[in-house]
Amino acid sequence: MTYALTTPTRRQRGISLIESLIAIVVTALGILGILGVQMRTLSDTSTTVRRAQAIRLIEDLGERMRVNPNALSARDTFISPLGDTPPIPACGSGCKQVELAAYDLAVWKEAVRTTLPLGRAAIFIPPAEDGMPAGVRRQLGVMIAWRENERFQSTA
Repeated sequence: MTYALTTPTRRQRGISLIESLIAIVVTALGILGILGVQMRTLSDTSTTVRRAQAIRLIEDLGERMRVNPNALSARDTFISPLGDTPPIPACGSGCKQVELAAYDLAVWKEAVRTTLPLGRAAIFIPPAEDGMPAGVRRQLGVMIAWRENERFQSTA
């Protein structure tokens, strides 16, 4: 008995090459997907680090106010708009409470500017405290802004 083995192998010529190419494409897509997830994780980690730095800066401001013996009476000295960058005044060991508050504010705003990318900070009276007399106010609001995950810088 003679079997014809040449006809089935002739029809399947090149099939393993196509299967190999499809396997390479599927593997490449899987690797690109993993790479995309990794890049997103790095971006989220950077955002988390910046937020933690902002929280630490706010805690630093609170500690500076606690160290100043009469910071509550000089609370209005700490009020500062977002774009304000006050110069650091010369303050020796015999500073008065208002001078120490101005010094702490200037040093703190400089720390915000240098720690965060294009960091800016504002200290304000919250709307709930706005109508109260100056001696009764108990809170200050703090807002910190910085540039995050942007690829270009605008000129504005």
